[in-house]
Amino acid sequence: PLLRVIGPIWQAQLVETALLNIVNFQTLVATKAARVTLAAQGQPVVEFGLRRAQGIDGGVSASRAAYIGGCAATSNMLAGRLLGIPVRGTLAHSLVMCFDTELEAFRAYAAAMPNNCVFLVDTYNTLQGVRNAIEVGRWLRQQGHEMIGIRLDSGDLAWLSRKARELLDQAGFAQAAILASNDLDEHLIASLKQQGTAINAWGVGTRLATAFDQPALEGVYKLSAVRGTDGQWLDRIKLSEQAAKTTNPGVLQVRRFFESGQAVGDAIYDEQHPPAGRWVIVDPADSTRRKDLSSFAESQELLTPIFRAGRCVYQLPSLDDSRRRTLEQLELFHDGIKRFVNPHQYPAGLELGLHQRKMSLILKARGFNAGNPPSECSQ
Repeated sequence: PLLRVIGPIWQAQLVETALLNIVNFQTLVATKAARVTLAAQGQPVVEFGLRRAQGIDGGVSASRAAYIGGCAATSNMLAGRLLGIPVRGTLAHSLVMCFDTELEAFRAYAAAMPNNCVFLVDTYNTLQGVRNAIEVGRWLRQQGHEMIGIRLDSGDLAWLSRKARELLDQAGFAQAAILASNDLDEHLIASLKQQGTAINAWGVGTRLATAFDQPALEGVYKLSAVRGTDGQWLDRIKLSEQAAKTTNPGVLQVRRFFESGQAVGDAIYDEQHPPAGRWVIVDPADSTRRKDLSSFAESQELLTPIFRAGRCVYQLPSLDDSRRRTLEQLELFHDGIKRFVNPHQYPAGLELGLHQRKMSLILKARGFNAGNPPSECSQ
């Protein structure tokens, strides 16, 4: 579980849609941002997705989630104003096209923003655009300023970046950055890195803010226990013809185990029935796959109290703190788990006692009680 709500049924139901909307979408975008920043290997990623986001409110939420997921900045000025996220951007193609020549446009841009020049060079001819940027960069240097860099937004980014780097270095602009955009995601960035690109900053928009390849996170909000008149918790389970949609019963918590500072497995367990001895987890998709976590002495509960009896008992971290925690948590996982092709499956499953109670409830609901054979069976 990503979160747990305990309260009167009508109150718990009242917050269901809001929680699902907030958690599902922003978890999806933050996860995508984490994958993109992993592909960038420490180089800054700027979130460029507002124009393709799901409305203005969705755009702000996407900018927030992308920043928490690891992006260094956003092009969304509203998110910057409301949330304090660093704002970065370049000039538009339309501004270049307003002038008779690209060189005139770059000069006007530099005069207006001498300390913030990232020249968009692909409006007409990319390499000539780089040369024009260099010419205006020399003028800026004479005025006591330095251009930040250039932006590539189309074409063969690997080849163009290397050619642009050559031109910039030969002209004495070795510190000028090369920012690339153009429908990027983690796979394209990883491919460009493998090709020896000279790009050192990335602008990622559509495929990040819309989570393009997985547009919905199928998070659900299900009842798992009710409190009886005697104050004791009673398990509840929802069955389905699809095993993945059968819910887990109990007052659930997640415990993460560590070895030498590295995460080695997560156990979902029932706080009302914690294991008395060994911690064994069962793969929900294959009950024959099990892992004993008992030998790992270090562990941490992942669900932290936020509200108690209607009062906030949690100090909300800043966005910077949340982003820092994301990056720190990602470092806890082996690189094989974070690779994009055939990743190693991180061990996460039901604690053995919870798995057994779940199976017992399923069999009972389907009429397979001990001493009470089912009324029908098939062969």
